This record gives sequence, structure tokens and C-alpha cells, in this order.
Amino acid sequence: RFPQHGHYVPQKFADNRIISSKYTVWNFVPKNLFEQFRRVANFYFLIIFLVQLMIDTPTSPITSGLPLFFVITVTAIKQGYEDWLRHKADNEVNGAPVYVVRSGGLVKTRSKNIRVGDIVRVAKDETFPVDLVLLSSDRVDGSCHVTTASLDGETNLKTHVAVPETAVLQSVANLDKLVAVIECQQPEADLYRTADVYMLICLFLFRPLGPESLLLRGARLKNTKEIFGVAVYTGMETKMALNYKSKSQKRSAVEKSMNSFLIIYLIILLFEAILSTILKYAWQAEEKWDEPWYNEKTEHERNSSKILRFISDFLAFLVLYNFIIPISLYVTVEMQKFLGSFFIGWDLDLYHEETNQRAQVNTSDLNEELGQVEYVFTDKTGTLTENEMQFRECSINGIKYQEVNGKLTPEGFSEDSPDGNRHEEELFLKAVCLCHTVQINADQTDGADGPWHANGITSPLEYYASSPDEKALVEAASRLGKPERYLYKLLHVLEFDPNRRRMSVIVESPSGEKLLFTKGAESSILPRSKSGEIDKTRIHVDEFALKGLRTLCVAYRRFTPEEYQEIGKRLHEARTALQQREERLADVFNFIERDLELLGATGVEDKLQEKVQETIEALRLAGIKVWVLTGDKHETAVSVSLSCGHFHRTMNILELVQHKSDSTCAEQLRQLQNWSFTVNTGTKSAFLSPNRIKEDHVIQHGLVVDGTSLSLALREHEKLFMEVCKNCSAVLCCRMAPLQKAKVVRLLKTSPEKPITLAIGDGANDVSMIQEAHVGIGIMGKEGRQAVRNSDYAIARFKFLSKLLFVHGHFYYIRIATLVQYFFYKNVCFITPQFLYQFFCLFSQQTLYDSVYLTLYNICFTSLPVLIYSLFEQHVHPHVLQSKPVLYRYFFFCPYAHLGFKPFLYWTILGFFHAFVFFYGSYLLMGEDTSLLGNGQMFGNWTFGTLVFTVMVITVTMKMALETHFWTWINHFVTWGSIVFYFIFSLFYGGIIWPFLHTQDMYFVFVQLLSSGSAWFAIILIVVACLFIDVVKKVLYRHLQPTSTEKAQVMLCFCIHLDQSSFLSTCVPDRFCGFLIA
Repeated sequence: RFPQHGHYVPQKFADNRIISSKYTVWNFVPKNLFEQFRRVANFYFLIIFLVQLMIDTPTSPITSGLPLFFVITVTAIKQGYEDWLRHKADNEVNGAPVYVVRSGGLVKTRSKNIRVGDIVRVAKDETFPVDLVLLSSDRVDGSCHVTTASLDGETNLKTHVAVPETAVLQSVANLDKLVAVIECQQPEADLYRTADVYMLICLFLFRPLGPESLLLRGARLKNTKEIFGVAVYTGMETKMALNYKSKSQKRSAVEKSMNSFLIIYLIILLFEAILSTILKYAWQAEEKWDEPWYNEKTEHERNSSKILRFISDFLAFLVLYNFIIPISLYVTVEMQKFLGSFFIGWDLDLYHEETNQRAQVNTSDLNEELGQVEYVFTDKTGTLTENEMQFRECSINGIKYQEVNGKLTPEGFSEDSPDGNRHEEELFLKAVCLCHTVQINADQTDGADGPWHANGITSPLEYYASSPDEKALVEAASRLGKPERYLYKLLHVLEFDPNRRRMSVIVESPSGEKLLFTKGAESSILPRSKSGEIDKTRIHVDEFALKGLRTLCVAYRRFTPEEYQEIGKRLHEARTALQQREERLADVFNFIERDLELLGATGVEDKLQEKVQETIEALRLAGIKVWVLTGDKHETAVSVSLSCGHFHRTMNILELVQHKSDSTCAEQLRQLQNWSFTVNTGTKSAFLSPNRIKEDHVIQHGLVVDGTSLSLALREHEKLFMEVCKNCSAVLCCRMAPLQKAKVVRLLKTSPEKPITLAIGDGANDVSMIQEAHVGIGIMGKEGRQAVRNSDYAIARFKFLSKLLFVHGHFYYIRIATLVQYFFYKNVCFITPQFLYQFFCLFSQQTLYDSVYLTLYNICFTSLPVLIYSLFEQHVHPHVLQSKPVLYRYFFFCPYAHLGFKPFLYWTILGFFHAFVFFYGSYLLMGEDTSLLGNGQMFGNWTFGTLVFTVMVITVTMKMALETHFWTWINHFVTWGSIVFYFIFSLFYGGIIWPFLHTQDMYFVFVQLLSSGSAWFAIILIVVACLFIDVVKKVLYRHLQPTSTEKAQVMLCFCIHLDQSSFLSTCVPDRFCGFLIA
């Protein structure tokens, strides 16, 4: 309830709807049409269609309108279906049931109906529907526990506490009577920074609210039966929504190349139309050709303006030649991508049996991008690792210990060896048991004795921890410690923060002694320790880190009664401060956490996913640079990078961390780029000479950057930062906010080289990065499904990335590159004879082909062979591609293997050459002697055009057959079936008088053509003449200058002939890669 008397000024707040869809019912048609007509070919054919409607043109408007309508309709249906799925997902979220306090009771409503100021009840295991300020919970102290897996990728438990004045309001009736005002800043996206929030209770009590009182949308309530909170940020103003980068339509590099090629062909079209128009008027300059006796002009034509006639003729030629622009290319590419995406889901090698999950394709428009990736940006937790921590080793009082059969055993000693370090062990285990924020399942704490049995033995407990390290350490202490019961009173918790890099608890022992237990990174604990085995522990920590273990140091301090009284007073003042509260708390924490006595260190392993090392190494061999972007702290991220093979042990690790000012960050960057700089190699340092980072190709370099330094580097030193990064073989960015991850991806994506980027992650904190990259891949992990829902592709494990890129991506790229260029080739073959024919008909705009052939050439006669090729072609065996990643790099950088200008020029010239052979071959063989039949009957222009068209259909289909390496029964069926279909259709079309046709120029033309032996001879001779040069070229190149594809094919056949079972081990040795590239 809001207070009266002008204390509250009504504002317009966003509603609580989440919108990820692109269209609505009302704007789908205009918006979709606008987007489709942004494509060059679609817009061009629309103009041609309108021209055909307005002026008298050689061809019917149906020849342009029907293919255009077909393409637009198919694309609209596909995009509408995909957006309907997004609407369906949004409706599930917005329509989720929630309970709101209204009129003294709980009212059930939908999530989208929540407004700012509503008091919402959330039960255990439910997600928060809005950003809430915690008012109360079922606990007396007003605390609750949440997991933020869908926000920051952490599956660990976090504790939140309500202010004492509202924590006591645990009933709906009391909450309904609450009169308060909440004042907060405008919404911001930073998950790690909480805006200043204040609550004015009952008009006189002013309370500041910290991050511990704010519950973010998407987080899940754990270990607490229910909580009540007031909505402060709703809908698209919540932190979760603000961290979602607006979903834009991703366009593949192939589509951009297609538009460039279309512009080139549009220029060719304009040139042909202008040339034909000029030649027409040049020819008609002679009076006998201006108005021949058989084609006299009307009075209107004689009196019309010459300029208008010139424009009309130009447009008529434009319509006549318009089929050089392949409009059906777009719909064929759409079908190829849509149907081809099913093969990823059907691939059993991408199936994860343990979780029963298959690969998933959310966006089929980017299949070919998987074959061009140059940079991979990956999350760490849950993507490279299993996010399951296991205790491995520890150091206590300068002695290393390992767990052996549930007991701590000093290194080098057996389980039964005597140990004189028992007191230190017990104190260390007590510190581990007490210094944490781990909670147990609330259901296990019911009853007087809680989880304890009468004999003092605990039952198995379900732990909820604020970090996976804490959970692993508490579980280890439970296994390793003695089954004895001690009662300690928790007095204060000094929460972990990234600046201090440690957390502490102050407890009261059974004897009444006040103790401080602290654990954190060695860089924050060791300098504050005044006693203990500091040097030995530091050595042990370095050894643990070299093994890839996550390390924490443990220390403690005893307080006198006077010291504790002063500490309590300072803590209370800092926590209730209205201004500079965070700074004052940091000062008090630093005052408390000093003069420590070091107890030891722990080593916890974050279990890597299966075959992560092999996958990263394969990506490196393929020429792909891997960047790890994580929100974890520096030490943890570096240790995991070392253990997963992202950083090698021999690699020089460069650091750009802990910079607070722009000047220091810039200076460090300049040192890394131009001058001597220090390289961290474990415990040693080395000086490198100027420009060594550029010149040294033997020693590899790795770069570590933290989020703060990255922000400074990206302000004014982007170019300098990029130069350093490009000279490093691996980059690790730690303490990254979600939007920072997206900024890093955008930085590489927009660099002058314009590399293709791929981002992979499993949490909602990775969504912005996934959406920013050219290709986004979600991992079906334990951190919610947001990454999967917002990704382009989803896989169950990181190891599947190699098959997805090296096999599927490679095949899709080669297939679509051939598809696009073949389409341009066959359209050049199609329309060039029409242009040449004008030289023999006085540029009268007479068509060479019948209008039905014009319409069906791309839709029916030549469409299926190339579509099936683009779905099934395998020019190299999949096992070869996956086992030898260097082939991925070779094919990508080979100038004739991808969709570049040189192969495009080759296909275009080939199309013109074949078109000249079609036309002039038919003319030379039939032009002088026009008698086809034995009775001396002559053929006319439709018979000549049909002969050219028949030769063209057979030749372009056979050309596709020559390009095919992998034949299936489907390839045979559509290749030979397309030719047979053309003959059958032509026989029926020309052999029957169709009543619905106004004219039927083709009646009996095709039948007479096929009844002529000379026509059959011409067809066979011209087809052989066209394809003979292609066959000779392929044979010569295969023997004299074979490509890597042909070498791999030869090796494959040779190995299969020798022994199929030993193919990979015998026939594809490591030296084979060098043989391919040689």
C-alpha cells in the first residue's frame, strides 16, 4: 500500500511481460514483406513484375510473379513458424501462475499482471517472476537462500536477508497493512552492482537496502519454504531482461556474398539491356528495317515520343533478360538449410546417452557458418567443466595431506603412520567446518535433534553452498573429521567480495572464546598472516595450482573481549550507514581480517568434462583461436585453463589485471606491445626483448585479462589491445559481466579482418555473448535452459563441438558454396542464348523459349539435383575430417574451396562458355539446313529454341553430376529423373491442345524435334562438347595438381582397398596432413 499526502509520485512503470518474439499478428505481413524485399533479388523481381503489368513486354507477368509469390510465401511461412515458437515460449513465461497479496489475502494471477509495488509470494523451488525486495520469509531472521544459475551461471546457494523491521511480517494480513516507500535508481544491467535502494517504513524509519535484500528475476528459491517480496523492477526492466542482447536477425557470410554476386549480375543485366536497346535503334536507323512491310507501325507508335519508346524498349529488354537473376536461389538455399539442419539432430555421434539429449538446431540459417569459424569464445563453468568440485589435497602447518580411505594422510606416510600434527589437523578441519555459508536442506532440520541420531551419528545431508568449493570442503570435512558434536554460535559473516577475495566468520566457541576464521585466495590471505608456515604453504599452493586445482588458504585469529566489542560496534555503524556504506564496510572488514595465524591451504578439483583437452587441441590445430570468458576469479580461471589445455605449461602467461586507472592500463599494454615485459611462468619470471611477442614463433603466449582492466582497455585503446591479443595463441578473460562478454565478441567481430566468431556457454550469463557472435551454441548443462533457448545450436557436451565444426560445418560450407555458384552458372547458361538470339531477330524482343519453359526452368527442371547435392554431398570421409582438424584450416584458407570471387568468376565464365556452345552449336548444326524430317518439313524459331533449351537442361544437370562425389540412390533418382521429367513434360505439354491456354505455340514442336535423327545427333554432340573440356580439366588437375580433397579421396580408396579396419590408424597418419598441404 502506498502512503498518502503526496509522498508518492505516480510513475509509469513497465509491465511484467517478457517479449522475445519478432512479429505480432498485426505487423507480421508488412514487417515480413519489408524484410524480404530488402533482398536484392526479391526487390528486383517485384520491380520486373510491376513493369510487366504496366507495359507491353515480351513475356507474361506470370513468368516473374509466380516464382516471386512462391519464394515470398515459403519464406514467410518458415519465419512465421519460428516466431510462433518464440511467442509460445513467451506465453509460457508470461502466463505462469503467481500469488500476489491484495485486499488482505493471496490472489492467484499471471506473471504478466504483476505491477511495481505488488507484494509477491514465492514458494520453494520456484523462480522469482520479477526483481523483488525481500520483505520476509518463513524464518525468524528473514533470511532465504537462492540459486542464480540462470543469471550468472553459478549453481551455488546465496543467502539473502530482509531488514529486521519487515522480517517479522510473516503473515499476509500484516503485510497488507504495511505502509512503506521504496526509492531506487533507474534499472541497470550490471549483475555485480546493485543500485542504491532505500525503504521508508511507516513514514519515519529510513533503511538502506543492500544486495542481500534484492532478489533477481530468474533466480530460484532454495531451502526456504516461502518468501514475500515487493516488486521493484518488472518485465524488460529486470536485470535478467536487460542482460539479454536484443535478438537480431543473424545473416550468414554466404548470404552477404549472394547479395554481392546478385549486384554483379544486375550490372550484367543492365549492360545487356542497354546494349540491346542501343543496337535496336542503330539497326532501325536504316529505313527498311525501321518499318518492314510485314510489321507496319500503328499511328500511335509513329507519333509517340522517342524517349518514351527508348525507355519502353529498355524495360522490355530488362524483362526479357531478367531470369539471369536467380530468384529461386533464395528458396533453394532456405530449403537446403532447413532440411540440412535435421542431419545435426539425427547424428548419433552428437547424442549424449547419459542425459538422453540430442543436438538441437534453433536457427537453420547459419549452418555454413560452422565451417568458417576463426574464433571460439567459451564459458568455463559448466561448459569446460562439470561444475562438480572434489577435494583432492591440503596443506596443514606446512605438511601436505591427501585423502586416503576417508582419512587425512601426510604425503609420504601410510594410513597407519603415527602423526604428531593432530592438533593442527583438528583446528584446520574446524576452520573448514565453520568458515562457510553452507546450508542444509530445511526438511532435514525438522525435529528436536535435527539430522542427529541418538548415537551421535549424522544422517546423509543435502548441502546448499554459496560456492562449489565450499560444498566440496564441507563434504570433505564431514568425511575426514571425527563424529563429535560441538556447538558454535555464529556471530557475524563477512561476505566474500571480488576486491577482498576472501570471506570470514566470527564465531563463539563452547568455551565462550571469540574466533575469526578466514579463507580466500593466497594473494589475500598470506600477506595478512603474521605467523604459521607461510613459505611452505605458498610453495604447496603453487604446486596445487600447477596440478590445475582450485586453491584456498585458511587462517584464524583470536579476539579479546575488548577487541570484539570494538569490532561489533564498527560493523553495526558500517552496515547501517546511509552513505558510502560499501566503502565503510570494506574498511571495517580490512580492520578485522589482519594479524592472522595461517593454518594451511586446500586443493579442490573442478572436474573437467570428457575430452575437453582433446577438443581444445583439435580447435587449435584447425587454426581456430580459443578465448575463455568467465565470471570466475583470476586464480581459478588460470588453473582450469592450464588443466584443460587452453594454456600450456610451457606457455608464457601475460597478465593485464587489477588496473584501476586508464593510464596504468595503457602503459601496461604498451609494454606488452613494444617494450620489455615480465612473463609469469608459475613461480619464475623472464624478460623478453622488444617486439619478442611478435617475432617469437616458438614460444607461445597466453594473455589473462580481468573485467576491470578490460573495461579500461576498451575505452580508448582498442587497437592496442587487439594487437596484443592477436599475437597471443590463447586469451583468458576473468571476472567478466555478461555484457562484457558480448563486448569482447563484438570487438573481434567488427575488427578489420571480420573473422567468423562462435560463442558457447550454458548459463543465462552467456546469452548476450551467444547472441552477439556469428554462431551461438548452448550447452544443455545444469544452469537452466536460457542459453539453449537463445542459441542457434545446442549440444549436450563441449566435446561435440569438434564434430559439429569439422564435419557438419565443413560439409555445409562446401555444399552451399557450390549450390550458390551453380545457380548463377545455370542462369547464365539459361539467359545468354536469349541475348544472342536478339542478334538474329533484329532485336525485336522475340523470346527464344516458350513462357512455360521460362517459368519452370528454375522451379522444376533443374532445381532438385542441386538441392539433393547440397544435402548429401561428402567430398571427404567424415572420419578423415574429424580426425585431422588441419583439413578444416586448409579448406577454409584454400582460395578455390570457399565462396570467393575467383571461384565465382570461374563458374560465371563457364556459364557463358556453355551458353555460346549451346546457341552457336545448335545454329551451326541446324542453321543452314532447317529440314529436320525426311519429308523435307522445315523447323521454325520455336523448334530451334526448344533444341537449345533441351541441350541446356541436359548439360547443366550432367554438370551437377560431375561435381558430385558422394552418390546415393536419391542422387541417381533426381539427376536422371529430372532429365526424364523434362522429356515427359514436354511431350505432354506440346502433344495435347490445352483449352485453358490462349495460345499454344509449342503444339507438336517437341514431338517433331525428337522424331528427327539429326536433332538427336546435335543434342548428343553439343552436350559432349560442353562437358568434354570439364572432364579433361578434372583429370589433368587430379594428376598434375591435385587438391587436398582429391588427395584425401585417393588415400581413402587406397586404404579401403588394403584394410578397412585400420583406415584411420594406418592410412591417415600425421604426415598425411603435411602431404595434403604440400
